[in-house]
Amino acid sequence: MCLNKCKLYNRIFQKFMYVGLAVMKWREPERIMGAGCLKDVAEKLQGLGLKRPLIVTDEYLDSIKIYAPLTEEMDKLGIPYSIYGKAVPNPTVHNIADAYKIFVDDGCDCLIAVGGGSSMDCAKGVGAQAANPKRTLAQMKGLLKVGKDIPTLFAVPTTAGTGSEVTVTAVITNPENRDKYLMNDLHLIPHYAVLDPTLTYKLPKHITSTTGLDTLTHAVEAYIGSANTKRTKENAIEAVKLVFENLYAAYEDGFNEDARQNMQIASYRAGLAFTRAYVGTVHALAHAIGGFYGVPHGLANSILLPVVLRAYGKSAHKKLAQLADLIGIEGATAAEKANKFIDAIEDLNKKMEIPTKIEGKWTIKEEDLPALAKHAFDETNPLYPVPKIFSEKELIAIYRSVM
Repeated sequence: MCLNKCKLYNRIFQKFMYVGLAVMKWREPERIMGAGCLKDVAEKLQGLGLKRPLIVTDEYLDSIKIYAPLTEEMDKLGIPYSIYGKAVPNPTVHNIADAYKIFVDDGCDCLIAVGGGSSMDCAKGVGAQAANPKRTLAQMKGLLKVGKDIPTLFAVPTTAGTGSEVTVTAVITNPENRDKYLMNDLHLIPHYAVLDPTLTYKLPKHITSTTGLDTLTHAVEAYIGSANTKRTKENAIEAVKLVFENLYAAYEDGFNEDARQNMQIASYRAGLAFTRAYVGTVHALAHAIGGFYGVPHGLANSILLPVVLRAYGKSAHKKLAQLADLIGIEGATAAEKANKFIDAIEDLNKKMEIPTKIEGKWTIKEEDLPALAKHAFDETNPLYPVPKIFSEKELIAIYRSVM
């Protein structure tokens, strides 16, 4: 299919999706907020009549027992629980299978995901499997394939970036075929988002910075796309504003409670924006190199965001200029303000020592470029309502610019 026909098909598909999604029932997670609020989840479980949660987290967070305030409270209330502590970045089908086995064997009836997007995606995968025990995860990839309610899911972010605490999406990796795919279904939206800023106090600086830029990427891509509603615009705008006002403060002083809480709110609001209005080419490119090389998602987005925004050119200038206005950037034309907004992103990256290239152990290989570009192209089209549809040749050029 030639690119022009692809563009026409994509725009028609996106218009139908926009109309269809408008009549669907969107759940917004109930927020539990404030310093130390994690322990309040125990009382919530009791009030809901839930008997045994499975806590899903990663090895490091499991080793430091970051969930201790919650488990101590559950112990006091006599609520038993199980723990799966081996979620990995870019969670795999094997992670989910192992966690699901514990869920079934221990008779669990709900899920508590504690961590970043990887822990939440792993828990969502377990929930999807619990709702559809006779189907494989691969059979549920793509749009609206889960189709059934998952067990009650509490999402407890320990970073402020992925937005997974509010999204319809789970990202799953199959390491055998180096495939990284999405499950998109309204049933995957968590029921509760637990925003406890104390859980983010000790984040390493490079995690604070890259997850914060992940939040910004979600908000910007949602805003500049063509599937916005009044509500998604409001959420994206608020998220962009909060990131520029609070991310560097959180980076400089990890114990700044206001900055940490505001970044969690930014992540939540950006998540609400992109889960309804979608992301774009930045994410497609990042997912491909995440699947091929294990590049951390936040880092990939941080590096690619300003590069892709410049590549969009005039197709994104008007909306980027509006975001520039939001953060006080002045300019004589929309193009000038848009480019200054991109400059501001690059300046923020530089202040937080985020590199401009994908390098080191994650070096992109020249021979992989056609496959990477195809993966990114196929993810983008026809779903993402991006300002400009890039050809695979153009996507390769973007990859080369960050090699």
